[in-house]
Amino acid sequence: MAAKRNPISEKAYEMYMQGMKLVDIAANLQVPPGTVRRWKSTHNWDGERSASKSERSDCQKGKKKQEADDGTKETFQNEELTAEQQLFCVYYARTFNATQSYLKAYASSYDVANAEGYKLLVKPCIKKEIGRLKEIKRKQIVADESDIVELQMRIAFADFGDIARYDEMRVYPRDSRFVDTQLIKKVKETKDGVSIEIEDRQKAINWLTKFFEMNPDDKHRKEFDKRKLELELIRLEMQTKGKEQENESEQDNFLDMLNASAKEVWSEDG
Repeated sequence: MAAKRNPISEKAYEMYMQGMKLVDIAANLQVPPGTVRRWKSTHNWDGERSASKSERSDCQKGKKKQEADDGTKETFQNEELTAEQQLFCVYYARTFNATQSYLKAYASSYDVANAEGYKLLVKPCIKKEIGRLKEIKRKQIVADESDIVELQMRIAFADFGDIARYDEMRVYPRDSRFVDTQLIKKVKETKDGVSIEIEDRQKAINWLTKFFEMNPDDKHRKEFDKRKLELELIRLEMQTKGKEQENESEQDNFLDMLNASAKEVWSEDG
């Protein structure tokens, strides 16, 4: 299954698609430039940008559909804000959760984020920027059809390994700053550790299947078909391995029975 990008690399990708240089992206997101270059190469950003340009060139003249500007590009150019404050504004305008937004924007503990997140909201420069982003979002309607499809896509192909790590005994949640919390349905403490329940993947797949039947030309259709095929191949491979192990077990049992019978025959002949 294709690896799912973490929220920071997704934001780096968005900034790159908006024309920002890699070094500026690294500075804004407070990550090493080499990390951004690796994301660019691994996820083929240039290929996607070329495909995007090609799609735009195919549009009829005078009827080009301009992409909606969510205002984040201007946020990352706001010199009144630090890089962390810029990220905080972007995350908060999307989630309205000050603690989670602070955790993603700053390297801090949960307790610090819980205390400092709300303090940022009263700073005039941050309050002004968040207000500007919220107004843009309000005009575009909070959630359009594309937002819903993208959320269902993330749920349908979520990788539990991006949310938690686990061994034979326990489940360990990953750092919440790098987890897509919209994929999580429930988290609770148990005597054996943390129990994490993700949103229903099959329900999301069923929803998307019906949606694409009614909207076959949707831009997400190709990616959906690709990822669904990958899931089917993985399931088929697991079933094949299971049958092979079952056959090997049956053969071993048959050989054991033959050996036991042979011993009885030799014993009787002796």
